[in-house]
Amino acid sequence: MTRTARSGRRLAAIAATVAVLATAACSAPVQNKGDDSAAGGATSMLIAADNGSPTFDRNFNPYSSGKRNTTTYMYEPLVIINEMSGEETPWLATGYEQPDAKTVVFTIRDGVKWSDGEPLTAEDVKYSFDLVKKHPEMDLKGAWSHLKSVEVDGKTVVAHLQDEDVPAAKILAQQLIVPEHIWSEVKDPVTFTNEEPVGSGPYTLDEFTPNQYTLTKNETYWQADKVAVEELVQPAANSELDIVNNGYDWAYAFMSDVDDTWVKADPENNTYWFPAGAAISLIPNMTKAPYDNVDFREGIALALDKQVIADKAEQGYVDRASQTGLMLPNQEAILDTSIPNQGYVDQDTDAALASFEKAGYTKKGEKLVDSSGKPLKITITTPNGWSDWLQGVEQVKSQLTAIGIDVTVVQPQAAAYQKELRTGDFDMIMGTVGGTGQPFQDYNGLMGSEFRLDIGKTASGNFGRFESAEADDLLAELKVTTDEAKQLEITHQLEQITYEQLPMIALFYGGSWGLFSNKNFTGWPSADDPYASPKTWDSTPLLILTHLKPAQG
Repeated sequence: MTRTARSGRRLAAIAATVAVLATAACSAPVQNKGDDSAAGGATSMLIAADNGSPTFDRNFNPYSSGKRNTTTYMYEPLVIINEMSGEETPWLATGYEQPDAKTVVFTIRDGVKWSDGEPLTAEDVKYSFDLVKKHPEMDLKGAWSHLKSVEVDGKTVVAHLQDEDVPAAKILAQQLIVPEHIWSEVKDPVTFTNEEPVGSGPYTLDEFTPNQYTLTKNETYWQADKVAVEELVQPAANSELDIVNNGYDWAYAFMSDVDDTWVKADPENNTYWFPAGAAISLIPNMTKAPYDNVDFREGIALALDKQVIADKAEQGYVDRASQTGLMLPNQEAILDTSIPNQGYVDQDTDAALASFEKAGYTKKGEKLVDSSGKPLKITITTPNGWSDWLQGVEQVKSQLTAIGIDVTVVQPQAAAYQKELRTGDFDMIMGTVGGTGQPFQDYNGLMGSEFRLDIGKTASGNFGRFESAEADDLLAELKVTTDEAKQLEITHQLEQITYEQLPMIALFYGGSWGLFSNKNFTGWPSADDPYASPKTWDSTPLLILTHLKPAQG
């Protein structure tokens, strides 16, 4: 349950968010290099996708946690998954089949070349999987927690799984592929900084300095005709002031008043899209009373006006979250329509008091008390320094106080917060739920017993210690079925459990802060065309970079 400083997203995305928090004093006065290009639009893009902290190190190892974010513009996966919707786009693989629940067969695309001109083959794909098996610290997607072996059969790569594990295909599909003829000569792939990257993607590294680097279009790219941007310029410092004043084309940045800053800077061209991400939620500790009582959890949910909380926390840019655990409207296609109000739980004080009464708490004067007359007191934990979460929690406190609950908010430092999650040393804690667009991954992380039993070791999920034999049975069934209709049926049942049993209390969606300029390029993702997340890291930017068109002069 980790997030970036503003959006509530995973810590894996922090590098992208920190990029927009660098101080203006560290910034070079970069202007968009495409401004003097031929009429009809620029060919160069100024982008805030990476952070120098305060300067860049030259590390383009795609399997290193310290890599440059734009490394994934040079190295590609087999399939790209839009985490907002779960939609899959075949990439280095033309697709995959699952002949049974223990086998995934990827068909590798013909005609793909590495940027040095060598052909990309199925052997490269096998090599990439075997490489991260040999060096587990490089297995960033966790492929070998599912794999037994990988083999090549002509143009296909056959993945044999450890168990019946249908959802594993989506994890394997996101593996980044590297060229065997380069990496097989590397003595220590773990520490290898890959300063002269050879990839299959739309860009190659051009000029590099500690303060700025550029990527240039790979003219031999297998879909070069779809790549309109000839050059990407990435400065080391990208403060809000830089982004607004220096003519950026694309940035991932939260701005407190985006209309009066970003849009006002160029009303004709500047736009933004802040779609929903994971659900920022209250996670009750269900090893403790009264949090183990579903009536108590329902009372909390009914007592809260989530839209007011969302508006306070994220300044009106995101909406309240559905109690189904889905990201709406992005995942409406898999929503169980029988769930009332799309799973949004409206504030209802009378119903909340009725639920608390079922849980053993009644109103005495201005306080909710138990059967002995002891006032109800709860503690909510939120990480120190995450101001949007704190503003949301303060609104939660205000609303619960109004119904008669004594609420204390504590703010441990990030490390202590993570420890409390793992050890269960909390009453209720703020955290993120879902966000992958993959039902099995999201619901297993929320409710699965395998996570509950492994907390404090290696797993990360089910921090509320929720127990449900029904949920476990459904997850086990979802894991092994290849029937898409059956998968949807099971997903609907998991939505129902999340809505009715409240393993978390969904508050609001974490935002994805996409800033775009139409001055030089058009075709950015939007609410009307949500073909990709607006984020600038991982593999989904490839969907954007092969979708943009030059602006018309």
